[in-house]
Amino acid sequence: MHPVRKQRLILVLFIVVFSSAAIGLVAYALRGNINLFFPPAEVAAGKAPIGQAIRVGGMVKEGSVTRSDNSLEVYFVITDFSADVPVTYEGILPDLFDEGQGAVASGKLDADGVLRATEVLAKHDENYMPPEVADALEKSGFDHKGVKQ
Repeated sequence: MHPVRKQRLILVLFIVVFSSAAIGLVAYALRGNINLFFPPAEVAAGKAPIGQAIRVGGMVKEGSVTRSDNSLEVYFVITDFSADVPVTYEGILPDLFDEGQGAVASGKLDADGVLRATEVLAKHDENYMPPEVADALEKSGFDHKGVKQ
């Protein structure tokens, strides 16, 4: 093999190997950061993976918010009015978080069907509803205020 041709082959192989390694590392890093959205009806139906990061969105069920007396732990239920998902969260909730309001909780679902949330987001005004939550409520036959359509 001619030396110039051999040098080009080595260069091309070097580029292919390191590009493949870089793509593999990026894919591996992104795999752990993907969290999918599930409405409460799909979680209750068993379609949400247990132990994997997910997001669940809907309305905070009236009368469901319970706060611990000696810690920042909060228990509440997210509903799409056809199914409920119990959520526990330890931390400070957003100022706009309230019963009857839209919320999205991110965390991991345990074997008991309780979402152990690491983050809770609340809608920011009376007219806004996260698109995923609005779609989930619409599929269950309710509007953004929980009124049957």
